[in-house]
Amino acid sequence: MIQSILAQDSIFCADGSSIYMRVARELDVPLKAVNVKAGIRVVEQVFHVQNVNASDDRLKTWMHRFHGVTTAYLPNYLGWRRLVDQFRGTVSPKVLLQTALGITYLQQGTMT
Repeated sequence: MIQSILAQDSIFCADGSSIYMRVARELDVPLKAVNVKAGIRVVEQVFHVQNVNASDDRLKTWMHRFHGVTTAYLPNYLGWRRLVDQFRGTVSPKVLLQTALGITYLQQGTMT
C-alpha cells in the first residue's frame, strides 16, 4: 500500500534497527541509517532523524495529559494535534470547529 505513494527516488532515513532494514529491503528503497548511540546523528551531511524524533517527543508530551487514548479515537487526536502544529498552537475555537466540519484553511481566518 505505501509503495503506491512512494516516489521513485525515495530514501528511507531511520536508526539502524533491524526492523527498518527489513522495511527498506521490502519496499526496495535505500536506507540511510543513523546511529545516535554511537554519536552518528547525520549521514552524508543531509540525512537525519532529529525532526521526526522532535515531532514524536512533542506528540508524546501533548498526549500525556489525556492519560491514555483509546485506539478508536486516535485518528481524532492525531488530527487535532496536526491542526495545533499547523497553527503553531494559536488555533482559534472557530477554526477548530470549522475544520471539524470540513472547512479547510490556508491560514487562520482565510477560507479556501
